[in-house]
Amino acid sequence: MSISQLARSIRESATLKLNETAALLRDKGEPVIHLGGGEPKSKVPLDAIINMTSLAHTGEVRYTPPDGIPSLKKAIIRYTEEQYGRTIHADNVIVSGGAKQAIMCFLHTILDPKDEVIILAPYWVSYPEMVKLAGGVPVIVKGEDGTFQPTLKEIAEACGQYTKAVIVNSPNNPSGAMYPAEFIAEIVAFCEKKKLYLLMDDIYNRLTFDGKTAPNCYDYTQLDVENSRMMVVNGVSKMYGMTGFRIGWAVGSTPLIETMAIIQSQQTSGPAAPSQWAAVGALNGVQSAIANLRTTLENNRNVMVERLQAFDGVKVVKPAGTFYCFPDFSAYEKDSQKLADFLLEKVRVVVVPGKEFGFEGYLRLSYCGSIKDVTEGLERMKWALDPNSPNELYLGERKLVRDWL
Repeated sequence: MSISQLARSIRESATLKLNETAALLRDKGEPVIHLGGGEPKSKVPLDAIINMTSLAHTGEVRYTPPDGIPSLKKAIIRYTEEQYGRTIHADNVIVSGGAKQAIMCFLHTILDPKDEVIILAPYWVSYPEMVKLAGGVPVIVKGEDGTFQPTLKEIAEACGQYTKAVIVNSPNNPSGAMYPAEFIAEIVAFCEKKKLYLLMDDIYNRLTFDGKTAPNCYDYTQLDVENSRMMVVNGVSKMYGMTGFRIGWAVGSTPLIETMAIIQSQQTSGPAAPSQWAAVGALNGVQSAIANLRTTLENNRNVMVERLQAFDGVKVVKPAGTFYCFPDFSAYEKDSQKLADFLLEKVRVVVVPGKEFGFEGYLRLSYCGSIKDVTEGLERMKWALDPNSPNELYLGERKLVRDWL
């Protein structure tokens, strides 16, 4: 069988693979705790369910326009005005099968072979592979000081004649770090000066803690949407806990959006009608779901950080948003894949190796599950790694004896 060179170059999504592994172990009756997921456990907003079922009850569930139904575009326009203070039009919006597809359509629209895309480390696992799928070359920029924020100088030094775009994800997956307003202002100004595209992945921008709000990228440009190379991506998956509906969107200039719509029409046609109507319900309905989820996540974050600080040698930066924590476990094991495999094998805790995000020795831990998962998962991890912990641990009725320290 012949497989293309491009297909052979693309790596499997580490996070999706872990979800599959956790599900298989649970099916076998294993007491797995999944601290590697990116899926809130909150219920989907009732307004979303009502809107979706209203459509289903008509029996008229048909194809949709390739760039999204008018009602959802209208809701996104209003959302953009309220959250970003920016007036846009329907031609500035594309609705996709998740924010991931919106990003892929954007990359396919702007990239030619050999074009480079600057990606800030730590980064979402899919960014480099998505750039490669679009024919581009990912260029990773990691801060020399070891923090979660490269400097503008480091970003500028990584740019060359083939640089086409910069991707910024804040609050950041996997670190939970939120780039300060000054940094966002610098990036916007730099991209405008260099005539680079700037992709702002704002999928977590409503899930921020400690009373803080994410900086608004539009505050730092004098250009209107039509004359800007900035593309802002968002969706309902994270802030409304609607991961299974697969609805995201992008806001940008009309020429970019039109081309993205053509590409999307050949990829998948329009997103599923029930999912789009559910998104309309979420955006237009009661917004308490976001605040409730944010409160739950902030509490879970506090518990996770407190428990991690009890690990000898573990370094942890308190996340400012998202539902991820990205502690440094290199004091125990510098090979993050080896450490993740060890924790899964010994105590059935699923975590994501930091190397998948560009930071070896780190683990991405998620606190979007139950507080019980957070506390018990970290208890198991500490038992597996800390020689000062009791020698025995019970997983349900199974007694484990630590014989490796």
